[in-house]
Amino acid sequence: MKVIFKTSYDRDIDLHKDGWSRARIAALVAVLVALPFLVGEYYLAEATNTLIWALAGMGLMLLVGHSGQVSLGHAAFLAIGAYTDAALMNAGLPFLVTFPAAALAAGLFGALVAIPAVRMSGIYLAIATLALFVIVEEMVIILEPITGGVGGIMAPAIEIAGINFDRYANLDHFYWLCLTVVVLVTWGYANLLRSPTGRSFLAVRDSEVSARALGINVTRTRALAFGLSCAMTGLAGALMGHYIAFFNYELFSVFISINLLLVVTIGGLGFIQGAFFGAILITAVPQLIAILRGVARDSFGLDVGGMPGLDTMLFAMILVGFIIYEPTGLYGRWLKTKVWFELFPLARRDMFRRQKSYLKTERQK
Repeated sequence: MKVIFKTSYDRDIDLHKDGWSRARIAALVAVLVALPFLVGEYYLAEATNTLIWALAGMGLMLLVGHSGQVSLGHAAFLAIGAYTDAALMNAGLPFLVTFPAAALAAGLFGALVAIPAVRMSGIYLAIATLALFVIVEEMVIILEPITGGVGGIMAPAIEIAGINFDRYANLDHFYWLCLTVVVLVTWGYANLLRSPTGRSFLAVRDSEVSARALGINVTRTRALAFGLSCAMTGLAGALMGHYIAFFNYELFSVFISINLLLVVTIGGLGFIQGAFFGAILITAVPQLIAILRGVARDSFGLDVGGMPGLDTMLFAMILVGFIIYEPTGLYGRWLKTKVWFELFPLARRDMFRRQKSYLKTERQK
């Protein structure tokens, strides 16, 4: 077991627990930066897709995991970010202007919608966000001169300071751009949770009654969390639009919202790292299914390529399994394994056993 001896209060507000933690993060970033020199173009494209999903997962994690709100319509804010960025670039504006504008548009739209929506909770908030998704989908079709309607819209190639970041012509440049955005957003997200605003998010998530007793404006806090979550999701939508290059409203279907919920639930609800674990799973499972299909066809003569809904069924089974056996997700399992090794040989078999019953000590009418 490792014990950290603190000699200054500055250690309490340090983002990293110790120097070893800081070194691990630096090594991970260094490996990710060098990834284009280590893997082929196919795997680099998959890594880029994973980064975009991780960014979108962090947006939903802020809402679901750190402020306790539910959303089934976050694909709408992916669409707002993608269409805002592409439309402004087609109008002649540079990416350094359109990219933050995409986050601003998604964040403002989310904050405006959140003012009445955050007064609801549970299944009612989920239904309201799902209805919002339907409204945004219809708006995309109606605003055909801007969005291209049913036909879709082209996301122009990104160019910054004379450097091209086209997803197909310069995939390594586009990967580094996505990595830079994800690193900056992750750093800001981690610091936000240590700020008074972030702590108010956690207080509202854990107990609205206690948060009100502490003087926290619950409605304003939930609306702020909703707006910031939508802004982060808008950034992911803009990058996703450039990753696909040409898209229409069908790209941002309700299944994207469900997959985002899978990312935060399976990855580890309430942990920033859970967004990355979930993004890796959500992008790796379809590739694994494709590999297994090839093995089944080549080795056993079984053609399962025509089975509809195989990906969805497998994701549903994984989700049910995690809810039943590991509700803390992949990152929660990693933390339990880490603690077990730190306490070995003093660790007990049932130290992580879930309680079968609980006592609700507060009631809210």
